[in-house]
Amino acid sequence: MALLVFLLLAFFTGPAQFESSSTVRLVGGPHRCEGRVEVQQNGEWGTVCDDGWGMEDVAVVCRELNCGEAKWTPSGTLYTPSTDKDQKVFLQEVICQGHELNLSCDQVEVFDCTHDEDAGAQCEKPSLTVRLAGGPHRCEGRVEVQQNGEWHTMCHAGWGMEEAAVVCRELNCGEAKGTPRGTAYEPSTGTDQKVLMQEVICQGHELNLTACEPVDIFDCFHNEGAGVQCEKPSLTVRLAGGPHRCEGRVEVQQNGEWHTMCHAGWGMEEAAVVCRELNCGEAKGTPRGTAYEPSTGTDQKVLMQEVICQGHELNLTACEPVDIFDCFHNEGAGVQCEMLENVRLVGGPRRCKGRVEVKHQGKWGTVCKAGWNLSAVKVVCRQLGCGKALLTKRCCSTTQGQGPWLSEVSCSGRELSLQRCSSGILGKNNCTHDDDMCVECEDPFDLRLVGGDTNCSGRLEVLHKGEWGSVCDDGWGEEEDRTVCKQLGCGESLFPSAKIQKFGRGVGRIWLDDVRCSGKEKSLEQCQHRFWGHHDCNHKEDVAVICSEP
Repeated sequence: MALLVFLLLAFFTGPAQFESSSTVRLVGGPHRCEGRVEVQQNGEWGTVCDDGWGMEDVAVVCRELNCGEAKWTPSGTLYTPSTDKDQKVFLQEVICQGHELNLSCDQVEVFDCTHDEDAGAQCEKPSLTVRLAGGPHRCEGRVEVQQNGEWHTMCHAGWGMEEAAVVCRELNCGEAKGTPRGTAYEPSTGTDQKVLMQEVICQGHELNLTACEPVDIFDCFHNEGAGVQCEKPSLTVRLAGGPHRCEGRVEVQQNGEWHTMCHAGWGMEEAAVVCRELNCGEAKGTPRGTAYEPSTGTDQKVLMQEVICQGHELNLTACEPVDIFDCFHNEGAGVQCEMLENVRLVGGPRRCKGRVEVKHQGKWGTVCKAGWNLSAVKVVCRQLGCGKALLTKRCCSTTQGQGPWLSEVSCSGRELSLQRCSSGILGKNNCTHDDDMCVECEDPFDLRLVGGDTNCSGRLEVLHKGEWGSVCDDGWGEEEDRTVCKQLGCGESLFPSAKIQKFGRGVGRIWLDDVRCSGKEKSLEQCQHRFWGHHDCNHKEDVAVICSEP
């Protein structure tokens, strides 16, 4: 009899239309875009029976809730049950085509379903892109999230330190410090910018705002926007793989690991900030990071796709980074700085051997033996890009410098420069020039001219890793000639041509290619070039140089 009544009702009434106006929700799931399907009728929430429930119906629910694509049609019994013991099953069968904007599909009212047949929906919840806008730096400002290509303000209602902690974590901005109103910051230029959500509920441990539970907007306006103030962590920066500490591939440290900085958007403004932070003088160039010795960590990550500096910042932390999307190691940034000459070795046969001098009040002076040891020598050799320390001793030269300026030097041996070691007051000591210290370091870069009548003419060879090799003539010109003559202590370059065949061809390695000098360099190693041993040449293209005698 009951079946007959059902069939008669279905025949005469046909499918019902459920008036939907955002009166659908997913409950009991891990987030708002997954759970048991519930609809509202006359102010009361009830479930939907899974008879006929399919991906078309889930697609409509996901679209209505702005939850991305439909992923699955799970049973509603998989989710946390309702606390309402008297909750009803409102709909038995929903008939959607999948293109509807909301659940106003053909529906059949329920007659014989129980909560064991509740329908569920799992949507591919779209991630939220978040930023802090209008603040003094990227880690403080008004909270904005991106949706459908547009930025929207996040409402302050219910916003607290738990939500702020998640935003700070997602933006890699350290700990949350406060939750000021969004009106404390420079307003958006978009006067019609919408407030996306009235409330978002986080526990504080989530990795990003997407994992939190948002509540749809009802009555929030711009003067109720949320703000976040994070304790922005500083970036530790270094230049790696270069000939000395003031040139190389840009790397920054995060969570104890070193990451490459991407070359996208990298320019002289950013290089100037890095050089300033490292106390390396003026920026000279921004070569690709591939020009330098590669990282030993093959899985090293590229931290940021772009960092934007004005050029006046004191360090890279103060610049504006843009998160990484598609940058790889062959797109790493490099920096070439004009290293400040605050330490030098003079009076020796080569640049990495001689009397130690430091600059004080614009004048060079010697270093006293008091406190001086091999740890200090390691620092000097590292600072000058001269390889490992070999020995130190009191100087026996008849020529004397000024000073002595420096005494009581104490280094651990790990410092990047002598200025980071502790020492006595500059210029105040009881030393004499009999106490001046000399240093010898292993010079990792040397060059020679072979096959000529003197040391100032011949085929150019450079020493790398204990092996002599030639230099390719690609891009070689007058500035490169002058640099070689200067480094060898010879006179002027006589023939501005690299292809002089009378000195013969080299054998073995071709170490350098595409060498570019500005003319200001004191050594060929300071010029730009491909990474050691990388070339497209043969020995027919070996460089030869002829200099005048000194």
